[in-house]
Amino acid sequence: MTAQDLYDALKKTGYPVTYSHFDTPQRPPFITYIMAYTENFFSDNRTAAVVNRWQVELYTGKKDVEAEETVENALREFCWNKTETFIDDEKVFQIIYEISEV
Repeated sequence: MTAQDLYDALKKTGYPVTYSHFDTPQRPPFITYIMAYTENFFSDNRTAAVVNRWQVELYTGKKDVEAEETVENALREFCWNKTETFIDDEKVFQIIYEISEV
């Protein structure tokens, strides 16, 4: 999986998508994604394999099961875990999909 593969999959949702953040305010639903961290494998005091951990964030103005299903269908090719929170200051739900690049 590459960053382009992830972007291409997310674009299929039909929602606005960007890396990291939008330069202008967006109306939900919209998606951002970022390479959040690496979780590498080591052998013989060297990095044997680099594993990037991507974070995809879906923002919705209300609990939107349909939007979540749309994103999850787009991410069907990837292994992901999901968390959800409500950002009170912004009055949006943030659904985070963590994906390992393997």
